[in-house]
This record gives sequence, structure tokens and C-alpha cells, in this order.
Amino acid sequence: MSDSACLPAKKVGIIYNDAKAVAVKTAAALVEQLESGGCQAIAATGSGGILGCSRLHHPVCYSPLEGLAPEGFDSSMDFAIVLGGDGTVLSAFRQLAPINVPLLTVNTGHMGFLTEIYLGQLAQAIEQMLAGEFSIEARSMLEVRVFRDEEPLWEVLCLNEMVLHREPMTSMCHFEVAIGHHSPVDIAADGIILSTPTGSTAYALSSGGPVIAPEVPVLQLAPICPHSLASRALVFSDTEPVKIFSATQNPIVMVVDGNAGCYVLPDDRVRVVRSPYSAKFVRLQPPEFFRILREKLGWGLPHIAKPTSVELP
Repeated sequence: MSDSACLPAKKVGIIYNDAKAVAVKTAAALVEQLESGGCQAIAATGSGGILGCSRLHHPVCYSPLEGLAPEGFDSSMDFAIVLGGDGTVLSAFRQLAPINVPLLTVNTGHMGFLTEIYLGQLAQAIEQMLAGEFSIEARSMLEVRVFRDEEPLWEVLCLNEMVLHREPMTSMCHFEVAIGHHSPVDIAADGIILSTPTGSTAYALSSGGPVIAPEVPVLQLAPICPHSLASRALVFSDTEPVKIFSATQNPIVMVVDGNAGCYVLPDDRVRVVRSPYSAKFVRLQPPEFFRILREKLGWGLPHIAKPTSVELP
């Protein structure tokens, strides 16, 4: 990077997975590189976005949505860089979406479905971003809250999905789900998934739900191992709030984006709405969702070679 690359001065954040040696090493090198070019660079781990699970007998695990940004990170940042896999990306958006910072997602993991580039492309990507040659793709997020006697026990931002499921060694659950002004429905299953379009390629896909293009303004409700041939995934407008009650005597478990969770008791109420905060992905080229489906999940690939001619015996 040249000495003039950061003129005018940029403020750049770096979120990294401190469990991956390559991410830690790259983050340190990035701070040095950016600061030598005149930028202000601030690094933090993605652990602040992993809220953990509340305990059954100590259920309050309340962290306000707007209180997770790392120290020094604020809305004056031009952009941030995320170094890790999909889990780190999910955690980073939970930290930075409320302060409206766009994220360049860099894959140092395995699948990397949510990442934009690989490490080998990072140097060129930074030059491109400092020159302002990028676009932003906004993805919808959910706000998930658990209430007991109208008191908030827990809340979290969600990019992929919220899952409610039974504990091991317990029986099937019953869920009463009310979507918007519609009459409540009862779902008997091992669990239910409420996902965004971004999350439609994650757990919901494994549970038989459809793939939804990111720009479609909908949510998806998918049962997990339902006890009815009539229970199938439902897609509905994301303007509809969702309320979920557990009609089961045993505690059930909520997991959000695979890295944050909360116990839900029979008298608790779960409320989910589309968040006013969006996950802002930095795109260095026009986003092409079908290409990602093809490269990452094999969607649309031919299964057999088609002969150019047929010879009769």
C-alpha cells in the first residue's frame, strides 16, 4: 500500500476470530499496514457478539442490542473487515449492525458461505475499498426477545435464524405460533426455525425449507421433524411480527445463529420482528446469488454428461 493510499484518512475496524492463528496474525498485520498508510485502524475479537446461553435457574442474560460494539468502534467508521468463518461473520454483524458499519467479510474458515473474498485477495480488496470502489448489499436481520411476565429476559440480533427445540431426552414439543393478525397455529415437532432469506441456505435448508433470494422481503417458518404430514415450511411477509409460546411442560432451548442461546419456560413468550438494523455486506463486484449457490452448495450443476450424438447398435 502506498503512503497516499489512505488520503483522505479512513477509520477502519477489524473483527477477527481469536481462535484461528491465521486470523490473529492477519489482523495484526492489517493494523500495521493501514496505520502506516495514514488510516486509523482498530481491532477487536468477534467474541463480544457471542452472547452465550443463560442458565436454567438464572435465566436473565440481558445484553441490549446497541451495547455490543467493541470499544472504539462507532458510526464514524468507513468500513470494517471481518476475518474468520461464517460464525465470526454472524457475530460481527451482531456487534456492528446497530452502528451502521459495512463489513468486508474475509474467509479464513471452511464453507465461508457469507464471506466475500479469501485471504489471498485481501491486499487488492483493501486498495479497492480505500479508493471507494465497492457497493453495499443490505440484508435483513431479526430482533429476537424473550419475555417473562412482560419483563425482558434476553434479546439478540439475528442474521440467519432463530431456533426453538426440545432438550435431549425429552419428548416432542408443541408450539403455538401467532403471525401478525392471523389466528395462532399449533405445531407439534422437535423444534421450529424462523429464518431470514439469508438463513434460508442454513439450518432451514437442512430441514426441508426453500432457498429464498436475499432481496425478497419475507421470513420463513420451518418445523424440525414435524409429527404431521401437513406441517411444512411457511413463507410470509417480514412486516408481520411473530409471537411464539411453548405449549410444553418442559423447558425448551432457543439458539440464535448457532452461537447464542436462552432457556424458554412454558410461561415465557418469544417475540420476533424484522430489525430496523441491516447487515451491510461490502461487495467488490455485483452480488450474484445463484453463482454462490452453485459454488458453495452445488445448486444447478449438471448431474450427468450429455452425449453429443447417439449411436444405435
